[in-house]
Amino acid sequence: MGITLFLDYRKRQRLKALEKIPFKEEHRKVLLKVPHYKNLSDIDKKKIERSMIRFAYTKEFIGIKMQITDEMKIVISFYACLLLLHIETDNCYDNLKTIIVYPAPVVLKNVRESGGIYTKEDFMIDGQSANDTVVLVWHDAKFEAYHLRHDNVIVHEFAHEIDFMDGEIDGVPPLERSKYNEWTSVLYKDYKKLQTVAAKNREWGKYKLLGSYAATNEAEFFAVVTERFFESPHSLKSHFPELYKELRDFYHIDTLSLVSK
Repeated sequence: MGITLFLDYRKRQRLKALEKIPFKEEHRKVLLKVPHYKNLSDIDKKKIERSMIRFAYTKEFIGIKMQITDEMKIVISFYACLLLLHIETDNCYDNLKTIIVYPAPVVLKNVRESGGIYTKEDFMIDGQSANDTVVLVWHDAKFEAYHLRHDNVIVHEFAHEIDFMDGEIDGVPPLERSKYNEWTSVLYKDYKKLQTVAAKNREWGKYKLLGSYAATNEAEFFAVVTERFFESPHSLKSHFPELYKELRDFYHIDTLSLVSK
């Protein structure tokens, strides 16, 4: 008990010290290249800058065959904190310890088992979220951060981190009990329809916006629709108004105001 109290005290003191660190003007110049930052209100800009300092100083950034730069920390921290900007939470991805950054897509080895037969296979990733670590590929992350399109690997991987905040990666982030049924009903309905379309691989219609990867499982569906919510909200609201509403109510932010048509 004594050790726990001591560690909690040290954590509180460290966080208090971080509040005194000013946000550097040269870092703000990097943010001005990020479309979402430019359209935030002045109040939200100050709020997210404080969150970014806390995030950057409490996570370990590791570069693989590359040096971690201030730009990398700023861009990654911004999008991680944007997702939590209006969510009331006492933690800033407390379970997350490490962000590993690769310069280009990385090939990982995987062993699959089926009926007692084990096979090795290679697969390429541009991002991954597992346990207390997020893996990102800077080549893709940088381009997507500065150029609005449907995809944003940083948003995708941190959506997984939010999904896991309740202890399970199942496409259902921490929700108020009163909102659980509506959330699961709306998302599960579109997820199952997407699965049907993806299996046939024809007549995609509006589901082309979500793509086949979102049909992998409920967790990937949540991560992909979160990408669309922040990157192409006008299209998402036009084609999936109920889905847009659920995400807006969860993140407590109307992303239409952050992204021009």
